[in-house]
Amino acid sequence: MSDRAPEKSKSPNESPADGGDAGDGRPTKAVAPAESSLAAPESEQEAETDDSAEEASPAAGDEGDSVAPGADRPELGPPPNGVLRSVYYTLWFVLVPFVAVALLVWGLTPPSGEAESGPLAPLQAAVRSQPVPISIVLFVMIATAFLLVGHRLPLAAHAHPPLPEGVSPDFRAAFGRARALVDEARLLRARHGSKVSGRARQAARDATHALEAAMTQKPFDPERFERAVGNLEDVLDGRFSAFRKGEVREYIESIGFAILVALGLRAVVVEAFKIPSGSMIPTLQVGDHIFVNKFIYGPAIPFTSARFWKNLPPKRGDVMVFAYPEDPEKDFIKRVIGLPGDRVEARNGHPVINGWEVPSCLVGTYEYDDFEPIRMRRSGQLFVEYLGTEAFLTLYNKQGDIPGKVEGPYSVLPNQVFVMGDNRHNSHDSRAWFNGQGGGVPFENIRGKALFVWLSLGNSMDWGRLGTPVMGRPRLPADMKHLDGAMEKCLRERPAVTSPPAATNG
Repeated sequence: MSDRAPEKSKSPNESPADGGDAGDGRPTKAVAPAESSLAAPESEQEAETDDSAEEASPAAGDEGDSVAPGADRPELGPPPNGVLRSVYYTLWFVLVPFVAVALLVWGLTPPSGEAESGPLAPLQAAVRSQPVPISIVLFVMIATAFLLVGHRLPLAAHAHPPLPEGVSPDFRAAFGRARALVDEARLLRARHGSKVSGRARQAARDATHALEAAMTQKPFDPERFERAVGNLEDVLDGRFSAFRKGEVREYIESIGFAILVALGLRAVVVEAFKIPSGSMIPTLQVGDHIFVNKFIYGPAIPFTSARFWKNLPPKRGDVMVFAYPEDPEKDFIKRVIGLPGDRVEARNGHPVINGWEVPSCLVGTYEYDDFEPIRMRRSGQLFVEYLGTEAFLTLYNKQGDIPGKVEGPYSVLPNQVFVMGDNRHNSHDSRAWFNGQGGGVPFENIRGKALFVWLSLGNSMDWGRLGTPVMGRPRLPADMKHLDGAMEKCLRERPAVTSPPAATNG
């Protein structure tokens, strides 16, 4: 059986009459009405004349909603501080949920070799077997909870301006959108006011003031507020449409952002792989598609072999994906057996670490279909092995069993780990690399730790394997369920010692 790699599948508070802006961000002096036309730039006079055929500027939509040119501008307060707003969102919707999830997952993850107990047993089992999906769900739940009470959190005033007195909390979201619209109108007038006519600037100014007046009116008039919002939208769409984000642009930006997030997640958090060979049977079947946690050993820095906050070496018993040392373009998946400094042997395929044989328990005869080089039915002895905190299934094919065969010893070099496939007699692993001399996996070759099966396509779709964890409590395929009783007995009779002695020099 060949062993192929898993495949990657103006000032805000001034009106123009009192010395405000000119609509394009330029300050103007307060002048008498008769002098104002003389003081206006020639281009603006021409613009007013050219626009005379246009319909009157809809400052507030309906009669009675307008703000007189000489009236005091309504007070909404200064725009939110952009830096503090960014701090607010980063703190409450990224950092705090991330830390909370990390603490929850850590607290709910027992050693994988120990049985869960107590009222939290189902949750502990779920967290241990599927930490990344559970973490994502917890993160979304915590962030959503903060979103529901976001206006009460520290720094919220910079993202959620307080509602005026007497306004129902039901209008909180609408007020947020209205405030964003006012800020957008100010920004458009400041940046692009010189590129539109004076009439357009005046229309935007009047519609902005009308909305601010509706937001601060006492008592609050919902109908006037809604008219003012719609009117400012219409004015900006009609007079500043060339400078606003169009629907297509917003879709493109959203799709682009989603792609960047997906690429970022794939680079440092999780990646999908396909299992094309049987070297990890019975843990993984041919055609399984798995997710791999690339974050757990320290996220890799893109385009380098360096990592942030390394968490190495992997633990004994971890199933990990790595770049094949003899051909880094290929990805392999195996189980970690030996750590740096260990001396590893294999006696009839059973690993021996520093003179200590990994304990095992015979389950029974296991049968499976092998597809290489041609499809044929194979059988072997199924064992439960115990290594560190892990208990996992291994297979020893009868055809590959040579009594008394010893492989090794192999000395595991610093910054490397020794790996073996769970299908011990049909795995191209550390025992056979480098022309049979053996070798380890350098830390920089490690991609990540296997999580769970998200799709299984062998001869056909196997719905029963969806969600099967790679680590944690072993699970048999559907056609081998008759061995469940013997497997459970082995798991209950876990040996007292499941860790090897420390390596000795010489």
